[in-house]
Amino acid sequence: MNKVKVGDIEIGGGKLVLLAGPCVLEGLERSLRIGRRAKEIAKRLNMPYIFKASFDKANRSSIKSYRGPGLEEGLKILAAIKRELNVPIVTDIHETYQAAPVAEVADILQIPAFLCRQTDLLIAAAKTGKVVNVKKAQFLSASDMINVVDKLRSQTEKIMLTERGTSFGYNNLVVDMRGLPIMRGFGCPVIFDGTHSVQLPGGAGSSSGGQREFVAPLVRAACAVGVDGLFLEVHDNPAEGLSDGANMIALDDLEKILSDALKVQEVFR
Repeated sequence: MNKVKVGDIEIGGGKLVLLAGPCVLEGLERSLRIGRRAKEIAKRLNMPYIFKASFDKANRSSIKSYRGPGLEEGLKILAAIKRELNVPIVTDIHETYQAAPVAEVADILQIPAFLCRQTDLLIAAAKTGKVVNVKKAQFLSASDMINVVDKLRSQTEKIMLTERGTSFGYNNLVVDMRGLPIMRGFGCPVIFDGTHSVQLPGGAGSSSGGQREFVAPLVRAACAVGVDGLFLEVHDNPAEGLSDGANMIALDDLEKILSDALKVQEVFR
């Protein structure tokens, strides 16, 4: 396993890492409140913590949906959260021109699932020297991701892969747990995205639905199979979430989900 270093955090070294935060930045105050609570929970459980949130959700179902504060304002918010919480930051990019400015703030550049085969985007992210986390596309098999890894390895070894479910008919995703060891076999740390895995893409017509009640069992299953980190979208009130509210989990439920995950990982380590 090629371990990845993010500040003082080692990903792929046997300790489960938490990447968590709201789906999209909802202003500094609320985003900071969510991140602070997630950090406190992770600290109690002795889990390394990385704050995640998007400054722009460029693939929302509807033109009317909230996308986020945008690049300039979003980076200001992320920088403030990084200073205040003293934690690493992961956020996604959608265009090659975003790679360099985002790398000035973020510690991990994330490639959205729909864009994971975009060669120029992958190369631009890799050339920043930052860790690159690639979400596996809903339309790809786990074995297909070796081509993504090879593209990145032309520039960097700082690579992570994230499982987030595979399309299974219309408006539905399933998780093939075989994909976790397959992708780990490429020598990259693998993260399990428990909240997007229960998304129902476009399932609400002009937005995506979700089944957050299945996050906990899928997280436990992934930890039994073997992963290096968990990616979870969390919110203080998911019903008020401006993006992906249906599959985000409540902060009040986070500690139990993580505690159970750590117990499972310990059994199957």
